[in-house]
Amino acid sequence: MKKLVVVFLVLFSINTFSQKFEGLAETPPLGWNSWNTFATDINEELVKGIADKFIELGLKDAGYEYIVLDDGWMAKERDANGNLVADPIKFPSGMKALADYIHSKGLKFGIYNCAGSKTCGGYPGSRGFEYQDARLYASWDVDYLKYDWCNTEKLNAEGAYMTMRDALKKAGRPIVFSICEWGDNEPWKWAKDVGHSWRATGDIINCWDCEIGHGSWSSKGVWKIINLREDLRKFAGPGHWNDYDMMEVGNGMTDAEDRSHFAMWSMLASPLIMGNDLRTASKETIKTLANKEVIAVNQDKLGIQGFRYSNENNFEIWLKPLENDAWAMTFVNMSDATKRIDFDWMKHGFGDDLNGKWVDLKQQKFNIRDLYNHKNIGDTASNLKAEIGSHDVLMLKLVKK
Repeated sequence: MKKLVVVFLVLFSINTFSQKFEGLAETPPLGWNSWNTFATDINEELVKGIADKFIELGLKDAGYEYIVLDDGWMAKERDANGNLVADPIKFPSGMKALADYIHSKGLKFGIYNCAGSKTCGGYPGSRGFEYQDARLYASWDVDYLKYDWCNTEKLNAEGAYMTMRDALKKAGRPIVFSICEWGDNEPWKWAKDVGHSWRATGDIINCWDCEIGHGSWSSKGVWKIINLREDLRKFAGPGHWNDYDMMEVGNGMTDAEDRSHFAMWSMLASPLIMGNDLRTASKETIKTLANKEVIAVNQDKLGIQGFRYSNENNFEIWLKPLENDAWAMTFVNMSDATKRIDFDWMKHGFGDDLNGKWVDLKQQKFNIRDLYNHKNIGDTASNLKAEIGSHDVLMLKLVKK
């Protein structure tokens, strides 16, 4: 009997503390992260200002909820008890007070650390302190943890992320766990039961299709990121997402490129994490980011990641199955000149063999909704005719008649 009790307790312990928090990130997380615009130059007033803008600009109403501090929020050394300490100059009120402020707005608070001995910016990492740090985050009422992969030396990635997963679970506060090891260790093969999203690629940069070297690594533009991973959609779904990195919408690309970028992150079911300065964002940038109809494609409850349907003559078409037998369809003009399309629905059928969804457009008719212009534009009984500017997008929702 004693042996049975011991075995039961061991199994209970494993079952309790060796799983991620379920029921979180059932659709891709929506929020804002400080890194793309501010790097480590962050402070209390900036973050409060961003939280205020979530409300003022209608972003909370559009579905955004997480405000995530990236690298640089902490002091350069732990305290005498080994605890992380908020930088007293940048964050004089401390993390708990900041979390309280964000929560008072009806939003959620996210924070950053790293699996290595140091973060990418040289601040204290969590290696060897995972359980202590997780308890601290829980005491601060943290809702989201981005966990990076710098200075990890010979750590095993899956094991390192499992350790922090277990630490978060044991600390007891449900926290979305965002794995950020840049896709180097194929996290899509093992991270479903470890985190709620995983970076599929290295860092993004604010350009359409460029790559900028930094010595041993490089940053990639929007289309370099998209094209880097071709076969990951089968790994994504509710509670476990391929993360194509924080968005560069509003950070220097054209408005057309921003629309395409936002549309594609929605089609790919990637977390929609803004990376711009909301305090100075243009009206067109906010119009793009707060587009509820595009966001609804990203947040569709089926949780199916979209796929490339065709790619010819500098023109791409992407598809994404949606609930209630609807489809999202995105036309992207990859060229440097305006293009006209005359799309004959009768000559096309499409399907998603991975999820067993098929459409015969000769037999089934769909109403067509233009998601950026917020208007109905007919149905699939007639050819789709449109003009799409350089690097711009026509994003549609097809609803069965």
